[in-house]
Amino acid sequence: MRRVWRCSGLRWSGGGPVLVWGGGRGSALAWGKRVAFGVVDGGVRTCVGARGHECPVRAVVSGRSTGARCEECARLDRAHSVAADTMADDPRPYHVYLAWFGPGMVKVGITGVERGSARLLEQGAVTFSWLGRGPLMAARRAEELLRAALKVPDRIPYADKRAVRAALPGPGERVAEIRELHARVGRLDAWPESLQRAPFEPVDHTEVFGLTGLPPVAGVVGELVAGGTVSGELCAAAGPDLHLATERGVVVLDTRLMTGWELTPAIGPGLTMPVRELREARDSSVQDGLF
Repeated sequence: MRRVWRCSGLRWSGGGPVLVWGGGRGSALAWGKRVAFGVVDGGVRTCVGARGHECPVRAVVSGRSTGARCEECARLDRAHSVAADTMADDPRPYHVYLAWFGPGMVKVGITGVERGSARLLEQGAVTFSWLGRGPLMAARRAEELLRAALKVPDRIPYADKRAVRAALPGPGERVAEIRELHARVGRLDAWPESLQRAPFEPVDHTEVFGLTGLPPVAGVVGELVAGGTVSGELCAAAGPDLHLATERGVVVLDTRLMTGWELTPAIGPGLTMPVRELREARDSSVQDGLF
């Protein structure tokens, strides 16, 4: 009888990307490593629950959902997140940052100081710089101020990030956009007094993600299906995405699609999951304040 695994998602550490499994076991990933697994034939994808608790009804969820949660568990999970603004009394310090994902793709965000740069790695930020450090609500006010003053969003779709990874400009150009925005932030008068400003010290993740010389993407796994398999050689990873060299060319697998399924070692070679074309990034000149 084959052993069945449940994936908890991709995590980033100082040593690089790690696939985490139920029970806390991790599989460290390295360039050239073969990633191969199958979805149990006849199986269904079930809700992963919220805040460390199982879904009480083990609801069936869509294979295309990156959250892998039913409506009720998704509501509970978000209600206790920093993004929901329900943690005003959180005593922990927070960083405000600028992150660059590609030409015209800059966002502002916040993350707990104790997490270091983990949040930036999880989002697939190619380059970033801290802007300041302080209490949660001050960081939130600064985030809103910067979105309005700099005309940058607090979210960029993963589809847009994937579309430009194989054709990124050189180091100087990668840094130039956030350097200019960081300087503009330094001239703002409405900066919260309790938020300590940070100097411009860019951090580049190009080598960490394996993006140098990355081949163009031929497609993206649209969903996992029962009885299907994934098999490919890892050539890059950024955020939740694995770039796999397959017989179809380089295909991106969003590891969030793996959660909720019962997985087994792949029976045979090849990629049999539905794959869709990689769409072009949208025109950055029409970015709005949210997306």
